[in-house]
Amino acid sequence: MINHSHHHPNQSLNKTAAIATVHCLSGCAIGEVAGMVIGTALGWSNTETITLAVLLAFLSGYALTMLPILRGGYPLRDAMTIALAADTASITIMEIVDNLVMLMVPGAMAAPLDSWLFWSSLLAALIIAGIAAFPLNRWLIARGRGHALAHCHH
Repeated sequence: MINHSHHHPNQSLNKTAAIATVHCLSGCAIGEVAGMVIGTALGWSNTETITLAVLLAFLSGYALTMLPILRGGYPLRDAMTIALAADTASITIMEIVDNLVMLMVPGAMAAPLDSWLFWSSLLAALIIAGIAAFPLNRWLIARGRGHALAHCHH
């Protein structure tokens, strides 16, 4: 006889981790896309563009996590502390992977904003970054860390 009691919690953990990863990726992607678009439009170097994209990804990722916490009546300082604890590891992994993929695709960083190469490379980089962050998010949530810290404040 199969014991389903151990299978269901894993599915729930996987679902929770997937939702957390998509949430984190959404915030990260807002800043990443904005940074890549701004840096590319201004003709900045790869280093300048990636630096801006990373900074904006962290800002937008934290902001997306903080909004429901702030709406829940928590003070700004508490919301910031929760967002930092919930998202830093996930955003870090996503940003490393995302930007490495963009650098590895020949011509992606130099491609104009109206090119298929730029947008398809950025989309692929974000998807790969989300896949890379999923196991970390799952591991953190299973231990009551990462996005688990933010979910109890929504």
